[in-house]
Amino acid sequence: MKFKNRTGMTQILDALFSVYAERVPDVNKITKAMVKKRMVKSQDDIVNDHIAFRTMGVENLGIASFEKIFIAHDYKRMGFYHFKTKKLDAYWYAPPTDDLPRIFISELKVNSLSEKTQSIIKKYTDNVISDPVDKIDLNNSNAVADFFQSPLWKLPNVEDYEKLLAESEYAAWVIFNRYYLNHYTISVHDLPKAFNTLESFNEFLKSIGIKLNTSGGEIKTSLDKLLRQSSSVANQINAVFSKENTRYIAGSYVEFAERKILPEFLNLPKESIKRKHRREGFETGNADKIFESTFTSQVKK
Repeated sequence: MKFKNRTGMTQILDALFSVYAERVPDVNKITKAMVKKRMVKSQDDIVNDHIAFRTMGVENLGIASFEKIFIAHDYKRMGFYHFKTKKLDAYWYAPPTDDLPRIFISELKVNSLSEKTQSIIKKYTDNVISDPVDKIDLNNSNAVADFFQSPLWKLPNVEDYEKLLAESEYAAWVIFNRYYLNHYTISVHDLPKAFNTLESFNEFLKSIGIKLNTSGGEIKTSLDKLLRQSSSVANQINAVFSKENTRYIAGSYVEFAERKILPEFLNLPKESIKRKHRREGFETGNADKIFESTFTSQVKK
């Protein structure tokens, strides 16, 4: 992604993306095909709509801890979202400049799960006895980048992973993947005209062998029809659990967003359209289905 200014935040984002792209083969596969189709010249030309993280809602962790990283770099907490069935809460965060991606952070409401599942989660997270973010120099981009890849609890065993999977696939994902970047998002409306709608871009994705999340339809649309989202199905990773047991599980994925121009700005010349003229924020109904990009029903279909 191309940034106007090189800052601590852009260095953090670059480090995050580097690890993410290595773990998610679809990232480079999509970029290479976009370059071949002349949609972009390189990865730097792709506008990143937002990135997302998953957390455990327990003491010393969760949104209250994780958001400090971005607030320290002038992001502002915005809308709140609740997902009743999945037992999740989330906020999105607006960046200080338009060249930076939005941030979406969700957390699992652990105390809403069964006692059996809570006990498995807390067997790992109870070892975190203070807020780990408080120990980081948030102005040190290398330290922050390292934090995202550092284990906060011991490696789970495969039996615990499978028990979590049975009640909360989100819990199972976080207990193994921890704070890895869950997804980045290609801003489809910023692409050339032939590919700047989700209909055309999704056809392109399927033509290069990308599996799309079909929960709620390939295109998830907000109630006002102004925010449209699709996502790939998570790439699987060969996970090595404790006791060296291995299993292929859901890793991360790629999202695709199309933000429509707000009605009051439809008469503006195309070259005058900026981020502020398009639909902002997120939509609970859309996000609820996007979460399922890592669910077994999508990964194993």
